Amino acid sequence: MIEFRDVSKYYLTPTSRKVIVDGLTLSLPWGAKVGLLGRNGAGKTTLLAMVAGTAKPEAGRILRQGRISWPLGFGGSFHGELTGAQNVRFVARIYGMDTDALVAHVADFAEIGEFMDMPVRNYSSGMKARLAFGMAMGIRFDWYLVDEITAVGDSRFKRKSLALFKSRLKDAGLLMTSHSVGTIRNYCTSGLVLEGGRARYFPDVEEAIAVHEANMAYP
Repeated sequence: MIEFRDVSKYYLTPTSRKVIVDGLTLSLPWGAKVGLLGRNGAGKTTLLAMVAGTAKPEAGRILRQGRISWPLGFGGSFHGELTGAQNVRFVARIYGMDTDALVAHVADFAEIGEFMDMPVRNYSSGMKARLAFGMAMGIRFDWYLVDEITAVGDSRFKRKSLALFKSRLKDAGLLMTSHSVGTIRNYCTSGLVLEGGRARYFPDVEEAIAVHEANMAYP
């Protein structure tokens, strides 16, 4: 379960205060598949960061039960001077995983060959994405946080990646942002719409999409 208790989050700008959420109280049950919808700048990524624990609310609490992933789609978490394998071992220790087993899984899945033993600073953006996705799929999370899911590589690798991701979601919850309504429909059954500092939860993702699209019709 993920529970928001009277959570408020805002940023101060030179001229005003940008409110992300104000007094959000909501419980997401085990296995919920929630699409986060809102216009650019509404705070979707910030909300994911608060759930992940990398951003703090100004008020209220977020209670988390179970193992929660880092936001998939965020590629800035690697240490560039460490090799891919060393980065994987570091993450494995954080999550109490067998380091050799996770390295073997990621090496097999990511298909980057000898680059596993080279510094990540030498990787292309696609290699970094493969490494990050392989790590995320190698750890069994109870909740997956996804900020614009991206399947990299050729069509075969994309199919493999998305098939594995969907299999992980059978026994896990999901909080996902995406600019694609089709992607939200494909993965989510409910929705949370951010608009003007308010967050509205809809058990039916189609209702959430309809409200979001109505919001987008007005500047």
